[in-house]
Amino acid sequence: MPNPTQEFFPLAPSLWAATAVPAPATTPLDSNAQADVIVIGAGYCGLSTALHLAERGVRVLLLEARQVGFGASGRNGGQVIAGLKHDPGELLRMFGAEPGQRLIDFANGTADAVFGLIDKHGMDVPRVRQGWIQGAHTPAAVQLAERRARDWQAQGVAARPLDRNETARLLGTDKYFGGWLDPRGGGVQPLSYARELARAAQAAGAVIHTDTPVTQLARANGKWQAWTSRGLRVTAERVVLCTNGYTGDLWPGLRKTIIDANSFQVATEPLPDAVRKTILPEGHVSSDARNLLLYYRLDHMGRLLMGGRGSFREPDAGQPGDWSHLEHIVAKLFPQAAGAPIAYRWCGHVAITRDYLPHLHEPAPGLLIDIGCQGRGVGLQTRMGQALAQYLGTGDAKALPVPLSDLRPFPLHGLRRIYVSAVIGWYRMTDGGV
Repeated sequence: MPNPTQEFFPLAPSLWAATAVPAPATTPLDSNAQADVIVIGAGYCGLSTALHLAERGVRVLLLEARQVGFGASGRNGGQVIAGLKHDPGELLRMFGAEPGQRLIDFANGTADAVFGLIDKHGMDVPRVRQGWIQGAHTPAAVQLAERRARDWQAQGVAARPLDRNETARLLGTDKYFGGWLDPRGGGVQPLSYARELARAAQAAGAVIHTDTPVTQLARANGKWQAWTSRGLRVTAERVVLCTNGYTGDLWPGLRKTIIDANSFQVATEPLPDAVRKTILPEGHVSSDARNLLLYYRLDHMGRLLMGGRGSFREPDAGQPGDWSHLEHIVAKLFPQAAGAPIAYRWCGHVAITRDYLPHLHEPAPGLLIDIGCQGRGVGLQTRMGQALAQYLGTGDAKALPVPLSDLRPFPLHGLRRIYVSAVIGWYRMTDGGV
């Protein structure tokens, strides 16, 4: 049995932590409990799963080691991008006609899932939905953008390629050769969205306990038991594990199936109106086609956010130089904002799988695992929660967007810091300058 201890984990400083709506009232688990389903992890997938199970009348108890949205769900760039890393044509080739189209349809609706829930539950979430632009940083990337636009047009999406002039006008920078526009995309305050998802789940009947790390999962008498760090036990028929980039060793081997890469971000003070009107002037959000992609947007107060990959080690909040590469990019990409003071610097983990797809596992009866967001977690994990709830409620495997699979660890996972750092260095050279 785990040793009884209690810990409290405050949110790390960030723009989102500073500006989010208040978190709903939650408490640590303080006694043994029973439920129909235990959900572990209060990020988008866990919260969406809990909400949609509760709406089905299922007794749901959600256990979160820290706070609602503590991980990537409260640290990401807030871009709501439909689709997956793979385009429709690629998915059809990978999965075949029927399962491939089912996955495409799922991916097509990920952004709709977010904005639909915000509207349905009247969530207090600053948001914009003018579309997502992917800039092409090389002539070869222009061809990729054109292909992606055609691929989604064939699925009925009003996507369109952008020439160099229109890309410059819509982004506010002349550093791209072209791009494409996906009207499904948008932006949200990501921590506010996570907290409002939690509030909606509670209103539907789900019970959420924060500051309650689960340290052990075990089967006893045909049921699952989740033991917490305080030595308490929750018993249920089913468990859903959704910890993504913050996955530890709760289930053997799971942590080794992803690369938990760091994503760094900076945000300026609110820009002067004259400058603000020259950057993403029509309210789009954007990330480009680099291997080490850059992603950027304006928040609802006119701050410019810039995000991208950085070192594998955890940055030091007391060392602003750990984010200097992004501050340099702000000045190069948007010279009009070069003098804007940087008000916030933060970082979070992205869960990357071997094939850049979300993975679903059922390694033991009654245990369902979701992992892998590839940096598109806002929409992907929101809709994944809907799919998991439907699967648990009906038993229909076709409710799942991808088939259940075995755990497959990354080779030499213990050396990932070395080889990921080498890959990052190579991409820095081959992606080209801003």
